[in-house]
Amino acid sequence: VQLQASGGGLVQAGGSLRLSCAASGRTFGTYATGWFRQAPGKERELVAHISGRTTYYADSVKGRFTVSRDNAKNTVYLQMNSLKPEDTAVYYCAAGASVATMRHPPYWGQGTLVTVSS
Repeated sequence: VQLQASGGGLVQAGGSLRLSCAASGRTFGTYATGWFRQAPGKERELVAHISGRTTYYADSVKGRFTVSRDNAKNTVYLQMNSLKPEDTAVYYCAAGASVATMRHPPYWGQGTLVTVSS
């Protein structure tokens, strides 16, 4: 599975961005896919993941971020609303065969930078 993340950019606080994670591989639709982020000087953290119709969100993004997938396009999205300066980070998508793999996903895309200005 190869993953390609895109959609990052510079946005003002309160604004929105949508990240996309496009994947190769015929079985991608059955995979759990997560969005992680790493801010400067901080450890990488799991932001959200989706597996089938089940989703998970970190407390810091609940109610503001939405993860979804379009299996026909082999793409997973992260809609980010009400962005805050503390959301500034490099965002990565990652995938694995099950939710359990979200602790250490075997497949990673390159990062996309999200910068939120105050």
